[in-house]
Amino acid sequence: MIDNESMKELCYAVDNRGRYVLAPSAGWTPKNIANEQAWRLIHRQISDTIRKIKAGKLSPLAFHMVRHQMTPGLLAKYVGINRLRIRRHLKPSGFRRLTDELRRRYADVFDVPAHLLEAVPDHPISKAGAVHD
Repeated sequence: MIDNESMKELCYAVDNRGRYVLAPSAGWTPKNIANEQAWRLIHRQISDTIRKIKAGKLSPLAFHMVRHQMTPGLLAKYVGINRLRIRRHLKPSGFRRLTDELRRRYADVFDVPAHLLEAVPDHPISKAGAVHD
C-alpha cells in the first residue's frame, strides 16, 4: 500500500532570501482536500443551475456552460459571437429562437450532438460518471 504522505512532488517555493527554490511538497493530502472542495463547489453550481433551468429561469445552455466552467465571455470567443448574444441565449425565450447553425456551433463547443443540447440531467454527474445529489 502506498502512503500518500510519503509521496512528494517537487514544487517551487520562496526561501528566506526571497529566491525561488525547489522544495518537496507537503504530500498529496492538501491537494486532495483542495480538489475535493473544488468539486463540491462545482457540483453545487451545477445543481443550482439545473434547478433554475427546471424552474424556467435559465436555458439549457447554462447547464453546459457551468459543466464546462465557462463564462459568457469565454463561450462567446469559442462560438464566435458577442457575449451579449450569449446572455440572451441563456434565457429560455432566447434559446428557443436559436438558429440551427448556432445550435450546431454550441454543440460543437460542448462536444454534444446538437439534438442533445437541450438535454439536462436531473442531477450533476461527476467526472467518473457517478450521480451526486
